[in-house]
Amino acid sequence: MMMIDLNCDLGESFGAYTIGKDEEMMKYVTSVNVACGFHAGDPQVMLRTVKQANTYGLKIGAHPGLPDLQGFGRRNIQITPDEAYALVQYQVGALFAMVKAQGGQLHHVKPHGTLYNMAAKDAGLAHGIAKAVYDLDDSLVLYGLSESELIKAGQEVGLVVANEVFADRTYQSDGTLTPRSLPDAVLHDADRVEEQVMRMVQNQEVLTADGRVIPIKADTICLHGDNSEGVTLARRLHEKLSGN
Repeated sequence: MMMIDLNCDLGESFGAYTIGKDEEMMKYVTSVNVACGFHAGDPQVMLRTVKQANTYGLKIGAHPGLPDLQGFGRRNIQITPDEAYALVQYQVGALFAMVKAQGGQLHHVKPHGTLYNMAAKDAGLAHGIAKAVYDLDDSLVLYGLSESELIKAGQEVGLVVANEVFADRTYQSDGTLTPRSLPDAVLHDADRVEEQVMRMVQNQEVLTADGRVIPIKADTICLHGDNSEGVTLARRLHEKLSGN
């Protein structure tokens, strides 16, 4: 059995619109990243997701994003480190309160989408995010792209960090994720996903989109709840990693 965190981005429905199969995914993961209303989610969805996660005994994390509901937080919006500090602390604070009101404790913070990708490269932006988390609660774990600027910023401010790798995304040779605008950015084939995950976990390396092999550190593995094959992939990885 391999003891590694399998996380999933959930709570991304909004009003009358449902995205993902949240409760089905919860059966196979160990932690969840809950959207906080800026890129997806709303107060009712957030609360329902927290309650469901508690039922399954999962670690709960905040998933703050850019203020972009229409674009699902995946469009470029240029912000300053000070703006990043405020918008992250605002969103994390909301979920922090909901989790506490349900008798739990928020475990981690993982930025969403474009905010996550920008912070992986931009040291100033990464520091603004990390400081926002630290100032709210320095016991929170910061999830970030493996060995990225966000991971470095978290360590610098004094947070525990988790190097995140992606089960269902392909990688570029610099260790960043393949942009979703490019072909083959998202993986749907279970065999490819399993092969990539086991290589990252066992060998600490990943095969990039252009055929190179680069080193990678894997503390936690992400699966996307909005992947059309998400539940199938989650079940397969759960069985493989747990030995069941």
